[in-house]
Amino acid sequence: MLSSVLRSRRAVQVNIEIMRAFVRLRRILAENADLSRRLDELEKKYDVQFRVVFDAIRKLMQPPIQKPGRIGFQSGKRT
Repeated sequence: MLSSVLRSRRAVQVNIEIMRAFVRLRRILAENADLSRRLDELEKKYDVQFRVVFDAIRKLMQPPIQKPGRIGFQSGKRT
């Protein structure tokens, strides 16, 4: 938000890149939803033998789970 308030050339460029990143993110999410819908259609067509394949593809489509980092100051000592 600060980049949209500042008026320097660099701030304008940063703001443009931020908007482009959000557009790309929206496009990726839409493609993922389309892929999920197509996978559902394929899953209805084929036997149970392909269940393992479809489960593996769905697992790959999910974002990785990341553990949140510790918040706050950390000294060199561990307690």
